[in-house]
Amino acid sequence: MRRKRWLLLLALPLFALFVAIGGEVVKLLWNWLLPTLFGAPEITFWQALGLLALCRILFGGFRLAGGRSRSRVGRRMAERWERMTPEEREALRQRLRGRCGPFGPFEPPDPGPPDPEPTA
Repeated sequence: MRRKRWLLLLALPLFALFVAIGGEVVKLLWNWLLPTLFGAPEITFWQALGLLALCRILFGGFRLAGGRSRSRVGRRMAERWERMTPEEREALRQRLRGRCGPFGPFEPPDPGPPDPEPTA
C-alpha cells in the first residue's frame, strides 16, 4: 500500500509538469508559426491547453491507457483473416473491390482504339 501511495504522490506532479510543458510548447509553436504563415491570432497558455485537449478528443479518444490497442472488432477480423486460406483472402479482396473500388496501384482505364486522323 505504501508503494502505491508513493507512486501516486510522484505521478501527480509529473503529470502536472507534463501538461504544463505540453501547453507551453503548443503555445510557443502556434505563436511562432501560425501568425506569420496564416495571419492567425496569438494564443494564451490556457488556449493552448484547450487545443491539446481538443486534439486528444478528436484524434486520441478517451482511453487512459497508452498506445493503440485494437478494438474488439479489429481483433476478431485479424483472427478471422489469419484462419483464411489464400483463396478465401483473394475472394474477400474481390468482394471488397466490388463494394469500395480498387485497392492497390493505380491502373488507368483502357483508352480504346485511337481516333482516325482527320483528312484535309
